[in-house]
Amino acid sequence: MTSTQRSAARRPHPAPPTGTGTSAATGTGIEAVGLTKRYGGKTVVHDLSFTVRPGTVTGFLGPNGAGKSTTMRMILGLDAPTRGRALVGGRAYRAHTAPLTEVGALLEATSVHPGRSARNHLLALAHTHGIPASRVDAVIETTGLTEVARRRVKGFSLGMGQRLGIAAALLGDPATLVLDEPVNGLDPEGVLWIRTLLKSLAAQGRTVLVSSHLMSEMALTADRLVIIGRGRLLADTTVDEFVRHAGTASVRVVTPEAGALAELLAGPGVEISPGASGELDVRGSDSSRIGTTAAEHGIPLYELTPVRASLEQAFMDLTRDAVEYQAGNPAGSAVPLEGAAA
Repeated sequence: MTSTQRSAARRPHPAPPTGTGTSAATGTGIEAVGLTKRYGGKTVVHDLSFTVRPGTVTGFLGPNGAGKSTTMRMILGLDAPTRGRALVGGRAYRAHTAPLTEVGALLEATSVHPGRSARNHLLALAHTHGIPASRVDAVIETTGLTEVARRRVKGFSLGMGQRLGIAAALLGDPATLVLDEPVNGLDPEGVLWIRTLLKSLAAQGRTVLVSSHLMSEMALTADRLVIIGRGRLLADTTVDEFVRHAGTASVRVVTPEAGALAELLAGPGVEISPGASGELDVRGSDSSRIGTTAAEHGIPLYELTPVRASLEQAFMDLTRDAVEYQAGNPAGSAVPLEGAAA
């Protein structure tokens, strides 16, 4: 990235301008009903049903090969389902008379003519939908592309290409946005910007469906989650509920009498892992029971901290059996890396 591009990427980004296209408040969300997609003898998406509601950021998650991209393509009318239907704003995507003003999408940020400038690319899109040039200038400013808007796209970095793809998705001021890996290639400032942007769009009443492999970012951005594995629905819930019900929560205990406390807490369903300096990691028991047991037996506690499962760990636990490709443990591999000493 050139110094000019870097300075553009660091510009403050105002909230996305509105006033062109469909009012966000009228959106009715995305509805997938029994979506099924087969390629030959392989079923990629199997009887998938879920709803993405306006006013929320919904994270669309799943391991590689889970069927996320195929599902998003069916929502956007790029692939026809073998069975079932997908509705956006109450209608099939192809039934919208001006799709860009109804649905903004980012699937392939690189699908831009490399010889065009960013501004000319957006102007061409705007012209086909009757969108004024003033809107083009507005989304260029919103996405931090002002200083590079007249440069050819072929010289853009991956991150700047992502910003251009997001500008195109925002161009029609749509009520619904479908974004596939929007933070791909962005630096930390850009990731923070995307997070703020998505939250502000949802706060305006828009429907936002976003896929990502960055669980830490989804934990900070998404309100709800739709998780699929091997083309089937695994979870459709809020982030808080999903993490709260994950089976990996534990309690961290620090006591000078770790051995004695561990014996008292032992029982069916309780797993206790000792650590250094009197630490215990207790699963299957809550902090109230642990504290009460310690008090009844006069055992001092230096720390009693519930440890909530992370979204990443909860996701890994849920999708463990739905991963299409599983790598071995590099630390335990019996095959030396090429060039490594035998």
